[in-house]
Amino acid sequence: MSTVLELPFRPDTQLTEVMRLRVQSLQQRGQKRQDGERLLRPNEAVYRLDFSKQSLHFSHWTVRLTQPGHLTVTATSQLWTPDLTNLMTRQLLEPVGVFWRSPEDASNVPVKCYDADAHEFGERIAELAKVRKVMYFLFAFAEGCNPETVDCSITFTLDS
Repeated sequence: MSTVLELPFRPDTQLTEVMRLRVQSLQQRGQKRQDGERLLRPNEAVYRLDFSKQSLHFSHWTVRLTQPGHLTVTATSQLWTPDLTNLMTRQLLEPVGVFWRSPEDASNVPVKCYDADAHEFGERIAELAKVRKVMYFLFAFAEGCNPETVDCSITFTLDS
């Protein structure tokens, strides 16, 4: 018998602010980013998943967009330690999760996604959960989507 575990993505406002300050600091000093550094864009925020269990099997995504828009979720590798290093493009994982709601969609229509990529992405997160207690993600909001209109979680099963 399997136990179900739903984990919500939580905004990491402190880390988002630190990354925004890095961009601002570079702009103010007229400096360029490090070679390969990935700067936070204005439409992005850092989110985190905290794993209370390690032996997880991906089940499904739950993404709610209360209005039309586009959400892209990108995971960072376990090699990124945000308290020590800047985020580098090589530390972004593929595939990404792409979710959207079109303007013509009724409110009861499920959010659309690229199913195969979303499933592979979920399985990759489950694999990384075996060695991590926390994972960081970049959420990119577009076409009317913003942090206030998004609710996102991922569900796993646990072997018992």
